Amino acid sequence: MTVDFAARLQVVVARIRSAEMRFGRPSGSVGLVAVSKTHPAADIAAVAAAGQRGFGENYWQEAAAKLPALVALDLEWHFIGPLQANKTRSIAEQFAWVHSVDRLKIAERLSQQRPTALPPLKVCLQVNVSGEPSKHGLDASDLPIVAHAVAVLPRLRLCGLMAIPAPATDFAAQRRPFARLRELQKALIADGLALDTLSMGMSDDLEAAIAEGSTLVRIGTAIFGARA
Repeated sequence: MTVDFAARLQVVVARIRSAEMRFGRPSGSVGLVAVSKTHPAADIAAVAAAGQRGFGENYWQEAAAKLPALVALDLEWHFIGPLQANKTRSIAEQFAWVHSVDRLKIAERLSQQRPTALPPLKVCLQVNVSGEPSKHGLDASDLPIVAHAVAVLPRLRLCGLMAIPAPATDFAAQRRPFARLRELQKALIADGLALDTLSMGMSDDLEAAIAEGSTLVRIGTAIFGARA
C-alpha cells in the first residue's frame, strides 16, 4: 500500500495552524520537526518532497546510515534522543540542533567537537518535568546552574528547553507539565538568558503544547505511521 505522506503532513500542519489560532498564537510561530526514527530514508525523502525540512532522529547508529543518503536534499537535522558521550563528535559534526542535552559534560563535549566551519550548534536542555525516574532530563532544581554554564560555551547556542512529559489523555493534564516548562524558561529569561525555544508536543498532545507556548513540536506517528 502506498502511503500518502504529503496528505499526512498536510493534516499535521493544519492541526498546528488551527491550534495557533485557537490559543492566540501568531500564525507560523510553531515549527515542526518530523520525527523519522525507525523509518527509512525513502520515507524521509517523500516527506521532504512534500515541503518538510526539519527531521528528528533519536539514535546516531540509525541516523548514520540515513544522513549520507539524503545529503542532496539539504535537510535540517535535529537530534532528539539520549546522548552518549562517545557519540557526541558525530552529532556535533552532522546535526544542526540537539534537543536532549541533560548534562553539562555532554554540552562541553558538543562545544569542543563542533567544527568551526559550521554555525554554532543549537541546543535545548531537556528537563524531566514529570519527575519520572525512567526519563532522561535535568531536575528543575539543577536547571539554572547548568543553563548558565551551557550558555557561555563556545560553538553552541542555547536556544531553550525541551521536555517529554508522562502521557496523559485529559487535555488539562496534558497542559500542566508544558506550563511547568514554560515557567522554567520564563525564570531563566528573567535571569538574563536569551531563550526563544520550547521544544514540546508530540502527535497526541501537540495542541496542549501549543496552548502553553511550544515553538517546536516533534511529530512522528502522525506523519510516518507507527514505528517499525
